[in-house]
Amino acid sequence: MTFPVTKSDDEWRRDLPLERFQVLREAATEAPFSGSLLDVSAEGVYSCGGCGQTLFTSAQKFDSHCGWPSFDACEVGTIIERPDHSLARARTEILCARCGGHLGHVFDDGPTDTGLRYCVNSLAIDFVAE
Repeated sequence: MTFPVTKSDDEWRRDLPLERFQVLREAATEAPFSGSLLDVSAEGVYSCGGCGQTLFTSAQKFDSHCGWPSFDACEVGTIIERPDHSLARARTEILCARCGGHLGHVFDDGPTDTGLRYCVNSLAIDFVAE
């Protein structure tokens, strides 16, 4: 896949802290209930930690009790989905459409009308309060 923001692995390593690089560029997952954005309830926007693109708003966030920040929708056109079979089960990985950064996964078990649960690593996103 080609993305509008493209950097070499060396450039990403230079520009991102190690843990963030591992999540965004190597599809690592932070430990459940460890993320700094899990319990944020303030109004604002959540953007990609790699390129700054706005991905979610606080109105889309809900507490899923799964251990990672969860959203029932994303901003239109900001996320790409692709199949992920890395844990011997079918999941849908979500990537930032601007830089290709791994954000987490989306599931069809959300409690709102969308039926979706975007399960996102705190290390993959930034929060800016409004």
